[in-house]
Amino acid sequence: MSNEKKIISTNQAPSAIGPYSQGIAATGTAVFVSGQIPIDPATGSIAGGDIETQARQSLKNVKAVLEAAGAELKNVVKTTVFLSDMNDFAAMNAVYSEFFTENCPARSAVQVARLPKDVKVEIEAIAFV
Repeated sequence: MSNEKKIISTNQAPSAIGPYSQGIAATGTAVFVSGQIPIDPATGSIAGGDIETQARQSLKNVKAVLEAAGAELKNVVKTTVFLSDMNDFAAMNAVYSEFFTENCPARSAVQVARLPKDVKVEIEAIAFV
């Protein structure tokens, strides 16, 4: 079975307004990456106090788990971003677009009441390899 990620796009639904796709069709073996918070694995501490640093570390952690499974960011078909404050969305989105530059995965972003260790962001992903 070949592994394939196909971007789904239609003018019958709203266009993506950020670095994500309307939908993804995928074949292969699924990898489900649990929500990653901005813990620096080298120190065990929360990386930074600002959303940019925390989003970058969370995405680095997602990338590391994917690599351990034999996948890459380009194999991601869906992410969910949990924010403690939706006012941080634009700054998180700018960092997110550094990691997902083309053929972006489908994405949801929601504000939640509280995240583990009171971090600002948690990101989970689904990929196919």
